[in-house]
Amino acid sequence: MADPRGFLKYSRVDLKKEDPEERIKHSNEFTAKYSTESLSNQAQRCMDCGVAFCHRGCPLGNLVPEWNRAAAEGHFQSALELLLATNNFPEFTGRVCPAPCESACVLGINSQPVSIENIEMTLADMGFENGWIKAEPPTTRSGRKVAIVGSGPTGLAAAQQLNRLGHSVVVFERAENPGGLLRYGIPDFKLAKEKVERRVQLLRDEGIEFVCRTQVGVDISLDQIRAEHEAVLLACGSSRERDLHIAGRHLSGVHFAHAYLSQATRRLEGQSIPESEQICAKGKNVVVIGGGDTGSDCVGTALRQGAKSVVQFEILPQPPDLGPMPTRDQRPQSSPWPEWPHILRTSTSQEEGGERHWQVESTAFEGNEQGLLTSIRTRSRSISPDSECTEGKLQDWPCDLALIACGFIGPDNGDELGAAGIALNERGQIDANPRDYKTSQPGVFAAGDMRRGQSLVVWAIAEGRQAASAIHRFLQANKPQDLRKNMYSDRPVTPASID
Repeated sequence: MADPRGFLKYSRVDLKKEDPEERIKHSNEFTAKYSTESLSNQAQRCMDCGVAFCHRGCPLGNLVPEWNRAAAEGHFQSALELLLATNNFPEFTGRVCPAPCESACVLGINSQPVSIENIEMTLADMGFENGWIKAEPPTTRSGRKVAIVGSGPTGLAAAQQLNRLGHSVVVFERAENPGGLLRYGIPDFKLAKEKVERRVQLLRDEGIEFVCRTQVGVDISLDQIRAEHEAVLLACGSSRERDLHIAGRHLSGVHFAHAYLSQATRRLEGQSIPESEQICAKGKNVVVIGGGDTGSDCVGTALRQGAKSVVQFEILPQPPDLGPMPTRDQRPQSSPWPEWPHILRTSTSQEEGGERHWQVESTAFEGNEQGLLTSIRTRSRSISPDSECTEGKLQDWPCDLALIACGFIGPDNGDELGAAGIALNERGQIDANPRDYKTSQPGVFAAGDMRRGQSLVVWAIAEGRQAASAIHRFLQANKPQDLRKNMYSDRPVTPASID
């Protein structure tokens, strides 16, 4: 390492953020990057541990001590190459990952952990600015064809891995542009969409084909895709939202969070939204039901749209407020180091305004004679240590726009998958072996949220990489003529035409 006492010499310095009162006036990213001096100093805090628990904390197994050592010594391009060896898209994870690697940092036992995520983002941006990250098309082609359904982080990572192995890859996406949740689920102020498009263009330059506005099972059948490709990866995500079945759910003004966030992105892209379909918070009393990341994104978006008020409800008790980086001795016994700690976290959106309320259960939406939402009724809840729930007082809250952000429960095309012979598990996700990602149909694989359930972008990338390796082994073990025989000996192929 550059300085074996760097963790004693330098304190953790987080990236500077624009003042909340100023950043809610726009929808751009608001986080600065490290200078080269700060980048080197922060990297020197890494202790190059004999047992690097950050590897365990990161689903990708990022080589954190290795690229920190290179960055500490000023070898930034070499540091980036080590980062890219395990992470296809550090420009995404450096912005939207909650950094479980930092929770597992050995330095975090009794001090502030290494600022791994901030270093990662700075290295990635430096790579694009200096032309170190560029298209890497394969020198030879294998002649094998693979289809990927879904262009979120899982599909993009798998596509890049398979393409670089020489296979011809086509990605099907039902939306008008590739990116999945990276484009239509994460607000611009957290991840600028030009950064998503920049990466997609690099993948195109590497030889990957994208077919957008094409929904598998509607515009084209899975059987047709299987007939034209030797392997298929299903990476459609977990986009079926958990609904809130309470009185007044039908009222105008009650919407799912994803519909609201995706429309906000499309509006910023300049798309025209019909007046009858518009979901906008301007001048409204907004209630966000759900305390997770999606709910937080709704808070930040509503504030930027000029909401009159923003209130966020969470049904669970408030976690202990131990600060953003508690040491080992400060952590709850239920989540000891190096596990992800169960503590109170405040997102950048929650820093910007609005109210948060815990142990609040929504019981009814109420509206006027025109069918418009006017308020929401809630009941307070108290959960004892032995999990007994006590119901408390009722309260009415003014509400013109309610956003349901209660999580996701599986792929929203489960019926089409079942009709195609793809088995689902009891939770509604695709039943695929976690070792080889194979589904119940020969030559069809599944990965990401569609297989494991709602999770992190870093897990999506990891599953995409692992599924790509499984598909590559599958192709190597089977000749093209054997694949077609095995895939279609048990059921006829009935291709559907593309509308």
